[in-house]
Amino acid sequence: MTAPTAPALSPADVAAHELASYVRQPRTVLHRVPASHPRGAWPAEEFAAQRRAEGVPAEVVYDYPSDAFLVITQAVSS
Repeated sequence: MTAPTAPALSPADVAAHELASYVRQPRTVLHRVPASHPRGAWPAEEFAAQRRAEGVPAEVVYDYPSDAFLVITQAVSS
């Protein structure tokens, strides 16, 4: 007995999937601060604020696998 195959997605379904919040967009890590830093996430927040002042859309996220705060920018799609 063969396993059933999934039906092909329509172009609208593919577009909706790509825009869904659970689909991770490519990102560039600009700076990394260990979660064990004495000042916590503050150095990452300060770095991100400096980048935003320069016009770079930086944000701080916590990365569980590396146990670090990352300053990231989303990759620009063409």
